[in-house]
Formats: sequence, C-alpha cells, structure tokens
Amino acid sequence: MMIGGAGMLLAASPAQAADISYKTECIPPAISGLPAVHGTTRVQLTAPAEAEVGDTVEVVWKTVQAASANPDILDLDKDTVKPAGTIKLGGSATGDLKLEGPRQNPAIPKGSPMILPDMKGSLKLEKAGELTLTPDAYAINVSKPISTDTKCAPEEAVQPGATIKVTDGGTGGTTGGTTGGDTTNGGTTAGGTTTAGGTTGGDAASGGDSAGTTAAGTTTGGTSSGGSATGGSGGTTDFPGKEVAVDFACKSPGPASIASKVTVNAKKNGGSYGLTVKTAKGVMDSPAALPAGALKPSMEIVVGGDDKGSVTVTGPGNAEPLETGKPVDLPDMTGTYKPGATGSSTLTPGTLTIDVTLGGAKINIPCTVTGTPKASLTLDTTAQEGGASGASGGGSTGSGGAAAAGGTASGGGLADTGADDHGTLRALGLVAGTAILLGGAVFTFTPWRRLRAGR
Repeated sequence: MMIGGAGMLLAASPAQAADISYKTECIPPAISGLPAVHGTTRVQLTAPAEAEVGDTVEVVWKTVQAASANPDILDLDKDTVKPAGTIKLGGSATGDLKLEGPRQNPAIPKGSPMILPDMKGSLKLEKAGELTLTPDAYAINVSKPISTDTKCAPEEAVQPGATIKVTDGGTGGTTGGTTGGDTTNGGTTAGGTTTAGGTTGGDAASGGDSAGTTAAGTTTGGTSSGGSATGGSGGTTDFPGKEVAVDFACKSPGPASIASKVTVNAKKNGGSYGLTVKTAKGVMDSPAALPAGALKPSMEIVVGGDDKGSVTVTGPGNAEPLETGKPVDLPDMTGTYKPGATGSSTLTPGTLTIDVTLGGAKINIPCTVTGTPKASLTLDTTAQEGGASGASGGGSTGSGGAAAAGGTASGGGLADTGADDHGTLRALGLVAGTAILLGGAVFTFTPWRRLRAGR
C-alpha cells in the first residue's frame, strides 16, 4: 500500500508495462515563430493488472523516447525539465487522466536525446470491466534560460498501453469520479453512476507546472477527439477547449502580424456558458514602457455550427508595468455565451483588439484573423431566449463572464526532432535572447517609436 493525496493508492496486482510508439507533432512556443516538428514518441505505462471498484490506483508514464531531441544549440541544466501528459480512458470508463512529473533531469548536452522524468497520476475506479489506458498528448516545460513550452500530440491512432481488469468486489460504484494525482496534478476517472467533475490547477507559465481539468459523467460530457469538449447536459459543467493556432493581421499602429495559440474554455451556468479565453505566453513584445493597467485585450469569439453569432470577451489591464521590448502575456479574457440554437455549436477565435492608454492618448489596434482557424470548442447547446442565433454581430455579450478552469497542461521547451524533420527547431531562449540583443521587438513601427519618445 502507498498513501496518495486522495486516499489509498493500490498496487495490489502485478503491474503492467508495455512500450507504445506513435508519430507525434510538437508545437514550439508561439513567440519563436517556428514551424511544427515531427518525430516518434515511445511510452511505457505501468498500472495494476487487476483492481476492484472503489480502489484508487497509481498510473506511471515513462517516456522511453521523446519526439524531439535537445537541439545542437544550448545545454540544458540539471533539474530544468518538467513534463505533463494525458492518458485517454476507454472500455469501462471514458475521460482523461492527467499526469505530471517532477522538475528533475540530468544535465542534457546540446544534440542529445531529451531525458524526461516519469509522470504519475492517480485514478479512482468507478465501474467493473476492462479499463484501457492510452497515452495521448504531452507537454514539456524548460525553465532556463527562460521558461519555454512545447506541446506534443499524436498524429495517428494510438494503441492502449495498459489494461486494468476492474472487478465489482461488492462495493458498487456510486462515489465521486475525481481523485488527486501527484502534488499538483489531478487524476480523473469517468464512468460509473455519478457525474462528479474535478479541477486542479498549477502554474503554467513561470514554473511550467500544469493545470488540469476534466469532467466525468455516465451519459454526457467528456472530451472528443482532437481535444474539443462536447457537452451541455447532465452533471458536467466545465468544458476545456483545444489550443488552436491563429494568425492575426494588425492595422497600424500595431505590428504587421501576430501568431499565437488560443484556447476557449467554457463553464456552464444554467443555460449559458461563461467563457475564458487564453492566449499563448509572450504573444507580443511591449511597444513601450507602459504602466500597470495601460494595455487591455479583447476578442470576438465566432459562434458556428447550429448556432450563429459572436461573443465578445474582454481582459483586464496588465497587472504589472511593462518594459519596452519585453514579452507580454495577455491576461485571460472572459465573457458569456448564451446559445440561440439547440444542437452542436462551435466556438472559434476571431478578431483580437489591443487597447493601449498612455497619458491622455488612447490607441486601438484591431488584429483580424487570417486564414481559417479551427474551432477551439464544440458544445451541445439548448436555445435560450435572446441567445446568439441569427444575431447581427452576435447575440451574446462579454460582460459577466465566469472563468472556467482550463483543461490543458502547460509545459514544454523542446526543439529539434530526431526523426523525419529536416529543420532545426531552435530553443526559444536563444531566439528571444537574440531578439533582445538586436533590439528587435514585435512592434517596430514609427507610431510606437513616437510613443516611446513622448515618454
């Protein structure tokens, strides 16, 4: 027996361990402007072969081979790498199990294979039957020379890495569906007869610790393929979205373009949904030395599918003063989506607007979407009076938005792949350091220079 954060962790039966390989796409940090890379991930999952309903078991993810190697540019110091991953549950349960590893690694010379610590999570068993565990997306955070994130996801169907035979044991299956993982990560089960959900959080930026959210239920909710959540009935209330890549073209006096990752999360509140929209860290560089509260973002979320319209989400001003040329993390933007149609509705990032106030001057920078981004979230909706469907410019507002807990884990700081790519994915620290040394910032336009001169 081992004592876990959520109760007894059982390793009662002989543990299973099997190597699973799958083609993987890794996305470098948005600020680097670098393309995706491709490689092969090999994972070994360890879990009890048998357990009973009501048991809490520990699952261990060992990364035998990461999809990327440390590029031939920077040496990684000891204890600077921290992974987080997701396991898909199948068979007698559905949903996601979130795992985390410690920030613990040997020094990794440039050009060497990436060495990741084991990730762990705990899982409460709710229903008898065979429960399959399939490795899925994972992310890696490297904390030095600056904190950087790389996120990796399968490019092909992945085979289960372990199976747990869950027996009834006379205990039934009516207790809650969420248990804690290791120190900061939540382990989640779905299935059984309850609709309990679970949310845990971590620091996804500076330290790279992950945040994880899942919701459990017997008939609705859950996570669809590709990461978009679908729901709208039953006991599920939190719906984490998928991080999608979005390119923006901005008008003067802003930059020519911004490339970012955007995630739309939802939290059900009655018939409406509180939206929380997150952008990638370091989405742009500060155009000038700005006081706290001077820079505020907002975004239009396009409603599609069976519903039509848009939702405006807004964020607060920057909490701390900004230095010229230093990366800016946009705050989370919130708003309320009131469905106007019954069916399946999609939420897709739209126009990003950045408002800057300095002295008595106000600058408005609209950045419109180029190309066709993918939807971040799909919801099963029920029409509400005064909802978005058919509204010109959108029937939902950006006020009173309830913050939803995100379902993605942050992490990652990898670069070049050791597989089938032919380019070198440079470390973000080098890219950012070079940009600073050259005095290069995203905003290099005359109006910003005038703004700085006026200071």
